[in-house]
Amino acid sequence: MLQGPYGSLDRDRPLIRLPFTSFAVGTVLLPLTGLIACLFISLVYHFEDATYTHCQVANYLPSISAAISRVPERYIWRCCIGLHSAPRYLVAAAYFNFYYGRFAKSLPELLLSVLALICSLSENTGLLLLTYVSSTETYSIHKNGFIVFIASSLLHMLITCRLWQVIRRHYVNPEEITSQRWKLRIFLFNVSCCLAAAYFYRRHNKFCEAGVYTLFAFFEYLVVFSNMAFHMTAFWDFGTKEVIVATPPEDKRY
Repeated sequence: MLQGPYGSLDRDRPLIRLPFTSFAVGTVLLPLTGLIACLFISLVYHFEDATYTHCQVANYLPSISAAISRVPERYIWRCCIGLHSAPRYLVAAAYFNFYYGRFAKSLPELLLSVLALICSLSENTGLLLLTYVSSTETYSIHKNGFIVFIASSLLHMLITCRLWQVIRRHYVNPEEITSQRWKLRIFLFNVSCCLAAAYFYRRHNKFCEAGVYTLFAFFEYLVVFSNMAFHMTAFWDFGTKEVIVATPPEDKRY
């Protein structure tokens, strides 16, 4: 057996070992911090451009698309979303493995787990698309990315709530019960905000009333913040888990 600085004990030690709770918090803080920074810069330095609408009526808040389409907001948002996207794909795979361990012998829930994985991957991909193609560059692509993001997000949350409802019937882990309750609350809140945002967006385009687009922007913020909160419930789901980068046992040589 090798000894010294290249001995097996040093070689087999994990390269990275991070509590999943810290991993989840860091992943969510990236888009949260980026969005708050973009909104602040847009309101302070680009207020007139960011709040402009085709109706040319009074508006006091920029939409998220407007807030992330200018410089330097565009680069701040792209950097934050780019950094957070890889962990999001990893979390999607972790959830699928978690569900597979619970529902391997239950075909309906297993199929829902597969659909939840697809929706999670689509949601993250849609977010990347609307992020890297701004509304001022190619509006149709940005719009389609937004539609994919919202549709996948809502379906993913709905399926997740259903799966956790089934989990709660068979397990009594306090963290899982707390997670299921908050998932359902956040999902219902998210749906309510989506409906309110859609209503005010349609009303703005139809009647061009002063301040209505501001209400749309406000509820759009709540949609995104509640989406982040929903993903943050992974804090309870994987509270005892760790993210580890290490040498697989089959690759070790003695």
